[in-house]
Amino acid sequence: MQVDDPAGVADTLIVERYRYLLRQIEAVNESSHRFLRIYQTLATTLVGAALALYTGWAEWDIDPNAARMGIIGLLILVTMVALFTAGMVVIGILTWIDYRREECDLLDQHVAPGFRSRPDVRNMPRWYELYVVAFIVVSVVALWLLASMLVLPTVS
Repeated sequence: MQVDDPAGVADTLIVERYRYLLRQIEAVNESSHRFLRIYQTLATTLVGAALALYTGWAEWDIDPNAARMGIIGLLILVTMVALFTAGMVVIGILTWIDYRREECDLLDQHVAPGFRSRPDVRNMPRWYELYVVAFIVVSVVALWLLASMLVLPTVS
């Protein structure tokens, strides 16, 4: 339904909506970087604390069982941070897809059908977020493997 719009209010609103969508898409892209920085900072701090506990437990006269439990507790915290970060990145991907679809709908309606192609999950190998999540998963698995094979057996 077209409304008589002599002042061009509808056109202005459409342009503003498009600008809003572009800003939201940019914000979603930036949030992935923020979450990766948070993960790197917290993981480095927690792993550093676990390594400090590993290297200092005997000197600090800490019971070996308490030291092992402390190391495991710190690795659990790293895992929780990793799960949160990976989850937020995945949510960011889904949010980005929604905004891009809305952008495509707006352009289809007001510019031309098919003016901008819709997001395609077959392009996922080109999405850097996939590699961020893969890095997080691989780093946590590596931490647990290294801790269980090299660190925890020597705390006795």
